[in-house]
Amino acid sequence: MKKLSLLLLLISTFCYSQKFKIDTLLTDKISIRAIQLWDGKVWYAGTDSKFGYVNIDDKADKKQIVLSDKKLQFRTLAQDETDFYTINIESPAYFFKIDKKTLKSKIFHTDNAKTAFYDSFVIQSKNLGIAISDPDGDGFPRYFNFNNNKNYELLNYPKYDKGEAHFAASNTNIAINNNVVWIATGGTKARIFRFNWNYPMYWEVFDTPFVQGTTSQGIYSIDFFGKKGFGIAVGGDYTKQADDINNIATTNDGGRTWQIQASGQNAGYMTCVKFRPKTKGKEIVAVGDQHISFSSDYGKTWKKISDEKNLYACEWADKNTLILSGKDKILRLKFSDN
Repeated sequence: MKKLSLLLLLISTFCYSQKFKIDTLLTDKISIRAIQLWDGKVWYAGTDSKFGYVNIDDKADKKQIVLSDKKLQFRTLAQDETDFYTINIESPAYFFKIDKKTLKSKIFHTDNAKTAFYDSFVIQSKNLGIAISDPDGDGFPRYFNFNNNKNYELLNYPKYDKGEAHFAASNTNIAINNNVVWIATGGTKARIFRFNWNYPMYWEVFDTPFVQGTTSQGIYSIDFFGKKGFGIAVGGDYTKQADDINNIATTNDGGRTWQIQASGQNAGYMTCVKFRPKTKGKEIVAVGDQHISFSSDYGKTWKKISDEKNLYACEWADKNTLILSGKDKILRLKFSDN
């Protein structure tokens, strides 16, 4: 891996004459596909049972602990007011709870099913969250309906088609907004499953025009903005990362219908997408193994702004500070007006 300096790589001009710089907050032998921001720090869970943080503004302020001697792989990380939560992929799946103040951890649930493979875990509050696993042999995904550390049954969960599953790419194939949950799938089908937590509770399933059909194709990441149901989905094919056909789509009706955007005119495979704060859904960033890309027109057109490699997840700390994680690193991207 090439060495990265404090002020890394690149000052670039894009879109409406903004500039940015990238610097490195953390390097380690670790793959980080799940991050959370809290208390001015980037919190992460990754390979070899590693969990820790690095300060966004002072990289010398960092701490890492090992949650298990089993060398588990974590690709999920969620938080509520007092704790962090993470689940390892593969079976048995251990559900860890880490106290934010003491960093003491404990396992509060274990899923011993052979098919357990938890792809994402998202929490809105202590009584509203969900973790989702790939489906079992009968086509029904396993889930953990989070309510103050307890699991409650979700009724009438729709059956997946054969070969339909999720991607544990960035902990973002689940989105929660205003008590509505969206879950994105890939593989033989790329669909959106929507669940309304308000009474009456019910599931809805929506087809998409997204690239689909093989185990490596589909939706990898979704994000929703505002109360009117504007959302975006990105993905593609991780075995053909340069392919850029039908790998970005937007919705204006809460996920019922989707419109392909920038097909054949983007940088290819993407693993994480996030709306930029305080831009009313207009500006969006997405990352993949080969690039960082940006849209300034609600996802209709995209510009590659960096060739930075091996990034999987991203999250905005504020309007001008973007945190990115991936293979062996956590980066900070700072925008500044020209």
